[in-house]
Amino acid sequence: MTTEAGASDGGDGAGFTTAVTEAVVDSMSETPDPRLRELLTALTRHLHAFVRETEPTMREWERAIGFLTATGQTCTDTRQEFILLSDVLGVSMLVETLNGQRDPGATESTVLGPFHMTESPVRELGADIDLVGAGEPCVVSGRVLDGDGTPLPGAVLDVWQADAGGYYDVQQPDVQPPGNGRGLFTTDAEGRFWFRTCVPSPYPIPTDGPVGDLLNATGRHPYRPAHIHFIATAEGHEPVTTHIFVAGSDYLDSDAVFAVKESLVQDFTETDDPPLAAEFDVPNPFRHARFDLVLEKSEKSAKPVERKS
Repeated sequence: MTTEAGASDGGDGAGFTTAVTEAVVDSMSETPDPRLRELLTALTRHLHAFVRETEPTMREWERAIGFLTATGQTCTDTRQEFILLSDVLGVSMLVETLNGQRDPGATESTVLGPFHMTESPVRELGADIDLVGAGEPCVVSGRVLDGDGTPLPGAVLDVWQADAGGYYDVQQPDVQPPGNGRGLFTTDAEGRFWFRTCVPSPYPIPTDGPVGDLLNATGRHPYRPAHIHFIATAEGHEPVTTHIFVAGSDYLDSDAVFAVKESLVQDFTETDDPPLAAEFDVPNPFRHARFDLVLEKSEKSAKPVERKS
């Protein structure tokens, strides 16, 4: 690329800016991986178009570089500020939706969130993941099913949630024991799962970093409605990353990360059933959330799920 492009355009620089874009795109033409070439080419064209449209000043450009630098510097082994940035810009939900389930009957996916940063401890069905005991006790139960309603025994559920005060264990290592609010469960022979926990509450995403500065600058609140995270996996099926949201929670219509889908809003019903309370080993009455996770078959594997007797 040379500056002749600008001179031939009357010196206004418009031709030069186009030439810059084309030069960068051309520099990637020999990228061996065709998908990588497609992604980088599209990124270049859209990013350059944004710059031409908005014409940022040098000071604005420097501030943008500083913001991205600070976002990276805020990331640690237990905090992912870039995922949080993706979340609050709606990019995470856009990617999830574009990569979502093909089967309309399958459980809808939603964002991973920034706190799936540590391995969930393996727990037996019925275990209590609320190790602090400060919230309102509840039971979460359901099944993992194939799209045709067949139970999926041996499916694995990775579960994580904030405590009653709205903090994850990795945010309060000196207050919460490791693994609080987390569990790795395997469904039984009938595809069932159940565990004890506390009723989640709304909470703010972290605002002490660059993403918080962005929210403040745009006049947005940082709150998420009450929810529990799940990743469900089963052999021969596509995994799903999802939440369940507490019906009636504040911020269902203004989630800071745009992750609420109507099908994922669940009742945490007050249940007066002494025999069931005894079965779950909780006081009666108790709060109970019931829902099923439906997985679609994987396109990569036609191998049937092994059924346990």
